[in-house]
Amino acid sequence: MTTSFLRRTPSVLWFLGALALFTLTVTLLSEGYGTGTIPTSFVKTLGMTLCLCLVAMAMDLIWGYTGILSLGHMAFFALGGYMLGMWLMYARTEIIVVQALASSPLPPTPQEIRDGVAVQIFGVVGGSELPWIWALAHSFWAQMALVVLVPGLIALIFGWLAFRSRVTGVYLSILTQAMTLALALWLFQNDTGLRGNNGLSGLQNLPGLDAVPQSVMSMWFFWASAAGLGLGYLLCAWVVSGKFGSVLKAIRDDEARVRFLGYAVEHYKLFVFTVTAVIAGLAGALYYPQAGIINPGELAPIASIYLAVWVAIGGRGRLYGAVIGAAFVSLVSSWFTGGRAPDVNLGFYTIRWVDWWLIVLGLSFVAVTIFAPKGLGGLIDLIERRRTPNRHGADLGPSKGSFREGEAAAE
Repeated sequence: MTTSFLRRTPSVLWFLGALALFTLTVTLLSEGYGTGTIPTSFVKTLGMTLCLCLVAMAMDLIWGYTGILSLGHMAFFALGGYMLGMWLMYARTEIIVVQALASSPLPPTPQEIRDGVAVQIFGVVGGSELPWIWALAHSFWAQMALVVLVPGLIALIFGWLAFRSRVTGVYLSILTQAMTLALALWLFQNDTGLRGNNGLSGLQNLPGLDAVPQSVMSMWFFWASAAGLGLGYLLCAWVVSGKFGSVLKAIRDDEARVRFLGYAVEHYKLFVFTVTAVIAGLAGALYYPQAGIINPGELAPIASIYLAVWVAIGGRGRLYGAVIGAAFVSLVSSWFTGGRAPDVNLGFYTIRWVDWWLIVLGLSFVAVTIFAPKGLGGLIDLIERRRTPNRHGADLGPSKGSFREGEAAAE
């Protein structure tokens, strides 16, 4: 089965090989484990870029292969970050509180520690008690389970309600965007239990590892991000390579005909919608400890629109295209908005790329849609077409009775 899968999808080995080579190169050039050529800040940027590639791949699976333009998958991405961020913030604050209470005449009780943690975390929003949603925040494994369960359950419930009602096309896209906006507005409130507009901060500091330098810790997250992207690519490639993937593409091309043939279209769509939400949640759990902070602004609908732009620029219907698009836009965006791109003085006006980057991105999206609908990933197709087919005596026609290469030469 493994051999058959790899034969059907040779791009998997190429992708994993390229990812392994990229990971090794960054490791050898990093400050933590190599020559120091690549600064720690850029290692973090690369690690976050790999996480964005993972969520872009999930978007390609739901949009490029199934034909569902979801404008809410970055909400699942942010929810995954919130779930892990709760543990990171609780565990780090607990260490600080325990150290502060160590000088007390009597050892602090678990309740006193818990109260101290609550004051430290929620004092900024006028709170002094831990909300009920923090009940499991002390447990790493419980929060990791919530990284999967929270995005997965929300996607399952939302998808079941939407797909059973046969909402499709632009109406479904609007519904997913409305869901994202509702979540963002809810999280902006201070009484939601997630610190409102302040969000969760200090996530880059792993509890109990204060002695580990950021140069080393950034490499740990980079490796985890690379492993997550590699496993995610394997999973998505396996899903789309067989009969299941053929049904998904058929739903994308002609949903009514697939339903007429007797397939439970809603079940296929619900499965893909839920699985991609879980992948997005796991990507967010890897991303935000490297970013160091998460707030409700990360759930803004515009973030999910950016995600669709990345996939479109990379090339829909190609998993590697989604990765190329996300990596390209993320790194170019970092270069333009980080002040690295020099301003252009036209005499009468100075172009500052920090202000013009979004316009450039929008124009790029329009240009790709009109002139290169296959995106950047289509360049690989051009390379494949230039390769001379190696027939080695294969049939020259569609049937087994056709001339073979040697016979054609003898004629």
